[in-house]
Amino acid sequence: MTSIRDNLAEIQEKIHTAAANCGRNPADITLVGVSKKHGTEKMHQAIDAGLTDLGENYIQEAVDKIDAIGRQAARWHFIGHLQSNKARFAVQYFDLIHTVDKLKLAKEIDKQAKKIGKRQKILVQVNIAEEETKSGAGAHEVIDLAGEVMKFEHLELHGLMCMPPYFDDPEHARPYFRHLAKIREQMLDAGVDKNAMTHLSMGMSHDFSVAIQEGATLVRVGTAIFGTRS
Repeated sequence: MTSIRDNLAEIQEKIHTAAANCGRNPADITLVGVSKKHGTEKMHQAIDAGLTDLGENYIQEAVDKIDAIGRQAARWHFIGHLQSNKARFAVQYFDLIHTVDKLKLAKEIDKQAKKIGKRQKILVQVNIAEEETKSGAGAHEVIDLAGEVMKFEHLELHGLMCMPPYFDDPEHARPYFRHLAKIREQMLDAGVDKNAMTHLSMGMSHDFSVAIQEGATLVRVGTAIFGTRS
């Protein structure tokens, strides 16, 4: 059985290779370890092995684990579906929220960030395949939503996020990653500030190399680091 340290080294090598093969700087790509349903012991092992960013999907689970590990132990990413009534916890505990998909949610995050004097960093989630079972703004809605988000005093837009359908062959996910990158370019052409489009959060354990080739700056990897969830 390989250790978390070994898994991280292997993933970082794959990130380096994928970046080099398309002329990108590996330093421009951040590995977010997806720790949902994994215990704090494994998370500590990953941090000790050099992992700097951790992603969680469920607010209550995340709050308990972050309290146990410490807010300063890592940069914390919220990558699950966020309900407006849980926004205050997301603001209190997370450095970057990847899954803002509605104006109502953005408004509530701004309200909660104002209460604690914080400018909350967020990404707009795009339902890139227009799947009924997944959250996210439609591709045709993203520019308008981004424009509204940037009006809020206590929000900082930093880019886009997507989850394409799962494919055994990661090449089948490539058109969806490419589409998100194209939306980003369209937004820049429409006058959205480039600092608001810094990140593309896309790619998971099985397809992150393809996502990097298409412009990912944040890759969300769980199973390949921590193993199968209990």
